[in-house]
Amino acid sequence: MRALWYAALVVVLDQVSKYLVRQHLDLHTTRRVVGDFFRLTYVENSGIVFGIKVGGALPAFTILSIIATVLILYYFFRERTNHASVRISLALVLGGAIGNLIDRIIFGRVVDFFDFGIGQYRFFVFNIADSAVTIGVIIFLLLTTFIYPHRHEEVSSRTERG
Repeated sequence: MRALWYAALVVVLDQVSKYLVRQHLDLHTTRRVVGDFFRLTYVENSGIVFGIKVGGALPAFTILSIIATVLILYYFFRERTNHASVRISLALVLGGAIGNLIDRIIFGRVVDFFDFGIGQYRFFVFNIADSAVTIGVIIFLLLTTFIYPHRHEEVSSRTERG
């Protein structure tokens, strides 16, 4: 269960960073950190991933986010006998999902602020929770596909049998 500390750390870092952004930046303002390449830009995302709008379906999306978070938590506990790195990757995904879910439940939108790009070519603005989910999913897929594929299959078949 030590891997859950990683999820908790992600949630704390995510929420603290979003709080600091809300306190020290005005909405839609930008502060350069590394020239024009890396900036802090305070935006609020009321849509789904990458700001895609969902119209009046936001409450339904929040409910789906809660269900997805519960499923990630279930899978995390199901994998408790798997290698620690697999559990940590799932903990990163779980922490990121919880971090953004907290924003959706409390504010109805997610604070994003990491802004990377060159000139007019910019990546979507994102936050620590988004980073944790992305990194966690990539690590999980790499581990279960290339490094521990047989171990993962053994755990899954043991779980299915009882």
